[in-house]
Amino acid sequence: MSGDGISHSAEAALRERVKELTCLYGIAQLAGRPGISLEEILDGIVELIAPAWQYPEVAFARIVLDGRSYTTPGFGACRHIQAADIVVNGVPRGVIEVAYSEERPELDEGPFLKEERNLIEGAARQTALIIERKHAEEDGVKLHQQLRHADRLATLGLLAAGVAHELNEPLGNILGFAQLSKKSEGLPGAVRQDLQKIESASLHAREVIKKLLVFARQMPPQTVRVNLNAVIEEGLFFLEARCAKAGIELVRRLSRDLPKITADPAQLNQVLVNLVVNALQAMPDGGTLTVETRSCDHAVSLIVEDTGTGMSPDVLEQIFVPFFTTKDVGQGTGLGLPVVDGIVASHQGTVRVKSKVGRGTRFEIRLPTALE
Repeated sequence: MSGDGISHSAEAALRERVKELTCLYGIAQLAGRPGISLEEILDGIVELIAPAWQYPEVAFARIVLDGRSYTTPGFGACRHIQAADIVVNGVPRGVIEVAYSEERPELDEGPFLKEERNLIEGAARQTALIIERKHAEEDGVKLHQQLRHADRLATLGLLAAGVAHELNEPLGNILGFAQLSKKSEGLPGAVRQDLQKIESASLHAREVIKKLLVFARQMPPQTVRVNLNAVIEEGLFFLEARCAKAGIELVRRLSRDLPKITADPAQLNQVLVNLVVNALQAMPDGGTLTVETRSCDHAVSLIVEDTGTGMSPDVLEQIFVPFFTTKDVGQGTGLGLPVVDGIVASHQGTVRVKSKVGRGTRFEIRLPTALE
């Protein structure tokens, strides 16, 4: 009898160990599957855990990570719960829980075995390592995308500068000869109109080239000590009529006693114009445009906020990519915001953007104050 008892006990213990090892092996296999998401892994871990406990017929499991739950069907108010914290990089992020829905005999930890305590803590550690690895993979992908973006911008910058310099001379000749021809006596009206079109097209092309050079950082700013409010007031003077015509309320919130900055007034005006024009185009049915300045932490800010159509996250990621535009063909060059970014960068400043579809967009330009 005693031999049968020992054999039966050893057999039961072996079955429990096999279940535990199967659970941990299953978690490792799950985490190693290519292309699987963290959410899918957590759902899979929950399904693997409950059957590994001594009474799987009444066992339920749950993982809570960052406030989100992953559970087996039927997990609810249970009297007996065994839990282990999920600690990622030293920070508690959640918990793994196994619960019994019915009473079971008292063992090492309520109705749970000492080995089950080791198992749930092992599963929690494995889960934490999986989360760390997934975060590292995501960071790696983001870094790769940033490097590709930076490399693309650098290449485009070099290309833009080269093209701009190559086009400047022939474009200057076209513009010069068109203006000279307009001065000829006795020109037919149709010819004079055609020459006017050539001149206008040449001037437009020259503006595009100037934008390309600004984007490529080939036009260094002509800096002086300026008051940002004065630049804003001067720029808005020419934009107010356009706002009124479009049915847009222009709200000024310019901070008093704004510290001076070292900047190129013409380029700052270009930043303002580009942002305001962008905002106007985002409010085809009218709205409110707020232009604000403020100072904080050795910097001054220019904030341009609209109540327009807003941008989706996918569009927001690309707004500083040259030639990217959501406008119809012929309605935009896709250089307005890249030029803003280039000018701000050349002034050692930063651009922050927040946008919600249907709610509007907020640009904040931060520029360092002038050294006394």
